[in-house]
Amino acid sequence: MQLKTTHRKRKMKIGFIGLGIMGTPMAQHLLTAGHEMFVRTRSKVPEALSAAQVCATNADVARHADIIFLMLPDTPDVDAVLFGKDGVAEGLSQGKIVVDMSSISPMDTKTFAQKINALGCEYLDAPVSGGEVGAKAASLTIMVGGSETTFNTVKPLFELMGKNITLVGGNGDGQTTKVANQIIVALNIAAVGEALLFASKAGADPAKVRAALMGGFASSRILEVHGERMIKRTFDPGFRIALHQKDLALALNGAKAIGVSLPQTASAAQLMQACASNGWGQLDHSALVKSLELMAAHEVASK
Repeated sequence: MQLKTTHRKRKMKIGFIGLGIMGTPMAQHLLTAGHEMFVRTRSKVPEALSAAQVCATNADVARHADIIFLMLPDTPDVDAVLFGKDGVAEGLSQGKIVVDMSSISPMDTKTFAQKINALGCEYLDAPVSGGEVGAKAASLTIMVGGSETTFNTVKPLFELMGKNITLVGGNGDGQTTKVANQIIVALNIAAVGEALLFASKAGADPAKVRAALMGGFASSRILEVHGERMIKRTFDPGFRIALHQKDLALALNGAKAIGVSLPQTASAAQLMQACASNGWGQLDHSALVKSLELMAAHEVASK
């Protein structure tokens, strides 16, 4: 079966595996657009996707769907879903497309793509940025690695889930871009946390300091959104510290493999480790500030 370039109004058979905080709204956008959905998840299928067909195995999803999306926590999860018992690979046939939107190892991604290609199928790595808010609003940034032809086939579906959609390069390049994104986000969260903690302990009103900084060169999306979280103490995820820890581990392991030093990334990773050690790993990654507060014996703000 050879897939042709897809118009976004054409009804397609789509598989979606992984219906967590991010996967559920992403799959819902595809379902709402009128596509036929085949889904599988470890937990109960959300009510929002009750119109989708629930499959017994990952292989069944691949048998029914032409394009199979994955949205999973980590590299071993993707490996197991693709190549484990009753995995996606067992249900694939010539010309189908696997799209992994998880955030995983760029190096392992290249291996996964080669294995899928060997089955006569195409593979895109397409991790996202924007968190739960972006997933619900269909405003995700999507960073894609793979062939241009396959990208163009899937792009109309990406457009149902995101706004800033970029084909970066070949397989693995999408994941490399996501790792770079997570480095920048982590360091900015740490910078905002340090700045607001400094201002607060010096006696200034952190809310007013943040408002003043938003009008200057220090303004950023992190200061706007996560700075507010730090002040209002709203640390419900969002994007969990535990997941950001995983992404920074990918960065540091990758840096070691290619001979690059990432000292600030290592520092941010240690701050997140301190949070996890204190039982805060399931909080939003803006709660990184709590590790700084612990060392200062002072909170940016009280509830």
